[in-house]
Amino acid sequence: MKVNRTNREGGFTLIEMLIAVSILSAGLLALGSMQVSAIGGNAHSANVTEGSTLAADRLEKLLALPYTHADLTSGAHVDPSPPAGRTVRWNIVDNAPLLNTKTITLTVQWTDHEIQKSVSMQRILARML
Repeated sequence: MKVNRTNREGGFTLIEMLIAVSILSAGLLALGSMQVSAIGGNAHSANVTEGSTLAADRLEKLLALPYTHADLTSGAHVDPSPPAGRTVRWNIVDNAPLLNTKTITLTVQWTDHEIQKSVSMQRILARML
C-alpha cells in the first residue's frame, strides 16, 4: 500500500524574508533622508522668517520717526545694536521719487551655513505739510 504524503507547510522561505527586509530597509532609508531634508528646510524657513520680521519691524520704527530725525538723513546707516547674528542697514535717498519724499531701503543680513543671506524692504516716506 502506497501512502501519498505531501508536505505542504505554509510559511515564508528565507529568500522571501530577505527580499521583504531589503524593501523595508530601502523605504526606511528614504524616509530618514526625507526627514533630514525637511528639518534643514524648516531651519532655513525660520531664518528667512526671522529676517523678514526684523526688517519689517525696523522699517516700521523708521517710518514712525519725524521726517527730520537723524536716522532719516540722506546716506547709509547701520543699526548699532542688532540682534545676535544679524546686521541691519538702511539707506536713505532724499527727494526720490518726488520732492519732499525719502526712499528708505532697509536690509537685514545674516550667515546661514557660511552663506550670506539677506532680506531687503523698501518704502517711501512723504513729508506731511
